[in-house]
Amino acid sequence: MENAPPPAEELVILDRELGQIEARRAQLLARRAWLLSAMQQPIAPQNPFAPQHAPHNDASPRSAQNVLLTLGGILLTIAAVAFTLVSWGHMGIGGRSAVLGAVTALALAAPALLLRRGLVSTAESVGALGLALTVLDAYAVHRVAAPDTDGLAYAAVSSAALAALWAAYGLGFGRLRLPLPAALITAQLPFVLWALAADASPLTLTWALLATAGLDVAVALWGTGRAVRPLACAGAWLTGAGALLSAGAMSVAATNSTDALRPGVLLLAVAALALFAAWRAPAPQTAAPLPQTAAATSGSEAPSSHTVTPSPDGRAPSSPDSETPPHTIAPAPHAAPAPRAAGWSSHAVAASAVAGLAVLAAVGGVLRPGVPDAWAVPVYVLCAVALLAVVRANLPRPMVLGLAGSSGAVLAAGAVWALPLVAVTLLGPGEWAQRAWSGAPAGVREALSSELPWSRTSTAPLVLLTVAAVAAATRRLSAPDSTRRAPAACVALALAWAAAYATPAALDLGYPAAVTLYVLLAAAPLALAVRATAPGSPLALTALACAVASALSVSLLALAAQAATFAVLGVMLALFGAAAVLAKGAVTPPVAAAAAIVYATGLAGAAAASAELAPHHAGLAILAVPAAAAVLAARIRDHVTALPMEVTGAAAGLLAIGLTVSHAPTLALVLALSGVIAAGTAVRADRRPVGYAAAALFVLATWVRLGASDVVTPEAYTLPVTIPALAIGVLRRRRDPQASSWTAYGPGLAATLLPSLIAAWGDEHWLRPLLLGAAALAVTLTGARQRLQALLVLGSAVLTLVALHELAPYVVQVVGALPRWLPPALAGLLLLAVGATYEQRLRDARRLRDTLGRMR
Repeated sequence: MENAPPPAEELVILDRELGQIEARRAQLLARRAWLLSAMQQPIAPQNPFAPQHAPHNDASPRSAQNVLLTLGGILLTIAAVAFTLVSWGHMGIGGRSAVLGAVTALALAAPALLLRRGLVSTAESVGALGLALTVLDAYAVHRVAAPDTDGLAYAAVSSAALAALWAAYGLGFGRLRLPLPAALITAQLPFVLWALAADASPLTLTWALLATAGLDVAVALWGTGRAVRPLACAGAWLTGAGALLSAGAMSVAATNSTDALRPGVLLLAVAALALFAAWRAPAPQTAAPLPQTAAATSGSEAPSSHTVTPSPDGRAPSSPDSETPPHTIAPAPHAAPAPRAAGWSSHAVAASAVAGLAVLAAVGGVLRPGVPDAWAVPVYVLCAVALLAVVRANLPRPMVLGLAGSSGAVLAAGAVWALPLVAVTLLGPGEWAQRAWSGAPAGVREALSSELPWSRTSTAPLVLLTVAAVAAATRRLSAPDSTRRAPAACVALALAWAAAYATPAALDLGYPAAVTLYVLLAAAPLALAVRATAPGSPLALTALACAVASALSVSLLALAAQAATFAVLGVMLALFGAAAVLAKGAVTPPVAAAAAIVYATGLAGAAAASAELAPHHAGLAILAVPAAAAVLAARIRDHVTALPMEVTGAAAGLLAIGLTVSHAPTLALVLALSGVIAAGTAVRADRRPVGYAAAALFVLATWVRLGASDVVTPEAYTLPVTIPALAIGVLRRRRDPQASSWTAYGPGLAATLLPSLIAAWGDEHWLRPLLLGAAALAVTLTGARQRLQALLVLGSAVLTLVALHELAPYVVQVVGALPRWLPPALAGLLLLAVGATYEQRLRDARRLRDTLGRMR
């Protein structure tokens, strides 16, 4: 059974196979030509004494040649300048001009002969010398023929003439690369120099810049030469930007519509030139053209995945080693974008953006003087919206992107202009923290106490709302899978919230109305964050941030009046508490729970202040908040809000402690109650480390209480630490019998024995040394019985020092009654005895060391 493909598909297959055959035939022919040329070349005899590797050259012959030719051209140019300006003064400027003209003609004509002989680099250097000589010729003509002519005017004419001459010369000698770029650079001068020579106004000078930019655009679109188009693009951007900025500055500085009309026309001309450049810019090429063998396949796929790598002389394939013939065929590279056309798309986008900015500046500049100062920025913003509305999708995509980008830039600038009003509205109420409950102001502006020019910023909410509407429209018009949808939605929400928050200040609403509106502006985005379908989405996080910012700002603003403070704090506590319960996700519930604890703390502090409690009594009232947070966290345990509630509650506990620092008895009570809260938290298996904080709080509470009672006995401070520490050490040794006695008991014993030893050495009474010695003896005996090194060493050391302290007075009396020669004699006898039994003593010392080492 034979299944023949359709005729169209079979034709494609045949074309592909024919293309592969043609490509293989071309490869074989190239290989044959290389083999024939290799057989015809004589093989030079090899010198056996020649070095195997040629010495490495730091410079190639071509680079050395270029350096020499460049240096020669520079020296000849310098000589020509010196000849024209300094030397041969006796000839006069006319004679020098004649000689210089003759030399210039020879230098300009010599490249023709050099190019026919194939000396391209030499022709390039001589041609460059000729171009430099033409500048000197122009100077000589000015000195001889028109010495009284204005310098700027003559420079304008001569630069235009030189540009035309160099352009014609470069087109005539197409193989020379320098004349055309030099002509383009010189062409940047005539219009500007002419305007400066005519003492033209800034508007005329800007027109000259625009004319120069038009010339550059024309060269960039239709010019020839590898370096001409990029250079023309750079010149067009520089001169066009100068024209745009200058005309824009004149338009903004205009005081009436008539004065703004002339720079407006200039701006429209800039826009027309930019749009023309964007429209005529060639589209970028996506791939290099196919080889000739593929062109014959009538649009079929490439005939072969391999191509022949040509040899350096272009006659046959060559490998990277120029000395060995290739035996393999190198794979053909993938099609790459054309290097010159690839950048045209970005140029078209940028040119369209410049055009859009110029149009907006022109139209807005004419409309702005006819409106009040507060509406100056909204005029430009509305013009940007109008430009977005008239941009059509049937325009080339680069132009659409550029025009939309210019509108977006103006909208962003308008939003930035409106942000200071939002910042003042948000941060201004912070001053009420220093003068709380001093009386409600009449209006919002009085409450903010800002020097912001309210009359000029009253339209800021309108600007923000307009930009927010554009962002929302962008989100709605974007494709469902576009990455621009989420940022556009976040920007729209944030700007709409900022516009609403700045409205009371812009309208100077009354204080009660403003506080009510701000509370609603905290509740609305919080509800959006709670009810978001994707709790962790950027839109939900943006809404949560707006809600938190509103809540903090309105809370500070509410400090102006007592009733407003209680109302706002209570409402915020209810809002964030409900959000902590109802919201889902990993961000909104913890933030809402922490905010609820903060507002509960603030409400407790406000209640204490309303009752005119002292600060240390207010600390006791605030301590109820961390207690309630610990109880709630224990009930919900594994919920995402448990840890934020505990951490925020701990911060509230630190605030309570800070308020009671000035009253020691209350501070001790607050520390003890905080220890109780921490101990209750440490009962939970996942909160065991909190037990260390509870122990520290209890110890601190004891010390503060003792200090408040004027207790100076150190044991009263150290024993509350030693007893729990020893108990913990006992438990540690029971669980881990291998634990060191120094780790288990050392800190607890040192906490009491060392301070008591220091106090005993300065104590003249007998009771403390007696009790300390007895305790040290008990510790020593316990260490010897239980074989615990820490107890034995610490106890014996303290006991020895206490005994020395008690015997010291008697030793002093005995030493004072003995003859003065007796102590040195006893010391000598002791040294003799020790020396006589040195070895035995060393063995005893080693035995004692080993015994102690076996203890734990």
